[in-house]
Order: sequence, then C-alpha cells, then structure tokens
Amino acid sequence: MKRDNLDFIDIKILNKLQENGRTTNVELSEFVELSAPPCLRRVKALENEGYIRGYHAELDPEKLGFEVTVFAMVGLHNQAEADLLSFEEHVSNLDYVRECHMLNGEIDFILKCVAPDLSSFQNFLTNELTSAPNVASVKTSLTIRQSKYLPGVPLK
Repeated sequence: MKRDNLDFIDIKILNKLQENGRTTNVELSEFVELSAPPCLRRVKALENEGYIRGYHAELDPEKLGFEVTVFAMVGLHNQAEADLLSFEEHVSNLDYVRECHMLNGEIDFILKCVAPDLSSFQNFLTNELTSAPNVASVKTSLTIRQSKYLPGVPLK
C-alpha cells in the first residue's frame, strides 16, 4: 500500500499513534470518530502493511547515564558493496551507535552515538570504531544541546 492509498482516517490514526504509541484503541477510535472494532482493523492493517513498524518507549538518555551524544562521520577505504555491508554489520553490533546512515558524497556513513561521558566515547572511538576494518577516517562532532526532536515523519 502506498501513501496514496491511505485515506484521511488512516493518516489520523498514524499521526495519533506516532504522537503517543500508548493511545488505547478506545481513545483512538474516539479521536478518528470510528467505532472500536473497525478502528482496530485499520490499525492491524497498517501494521501488517508496514506503515507501523513497532511501538517503543522513549527513554531519557541523561537519566540513564548517557550524557554525551556525538555524530561521527566515517570514511571508508573501499566502497564496494561487500565492504559497505561489512561496515554496517560491524556497527550493528556496537551498543553506543544508535543510528547509522549511509550518505552520498565525501562521507560514507554518519553515526549517531551515545556514551556515558567523553572518556567512554574516546575509548569506544579508538578501540571499536577507528580500528574497524576498512575505516579510513572518522570525524566527530559533539552535540552541545538538542533544540528539536521529532521522531517519525510529518503527517499533515
């Protein structure tokens, strides 16, 4: 199902669940002005067709001891598909890496990393990232503050 196949009610359901994944079916059905059973069928269909990939708790990194967020721009020696997949496999096993995006341009990957402190991040950078096979360069930028955070996509 492409977005073109979604109607106004589907969009409202997605928007509400993106805003609060713990919205009950009763609350959701009232919000979209449907009875509960057809609303639940729509949610199940949206899940089955991949529009809804999961439900997650949003955790506070600082309260859990992760006070440092760093973006790491990684350049590889080789960009053959096998080398790209090997790097992606490597970072998928690194706990401090929370996001990994392959880029077009001078940088091959950008990673969003979290760590308890700068010393922990430095150890991670030295021992697990820059020493990884095929890594040519890593440039890092430490975040000062986050001024906007909106997960998901804009559904208007």
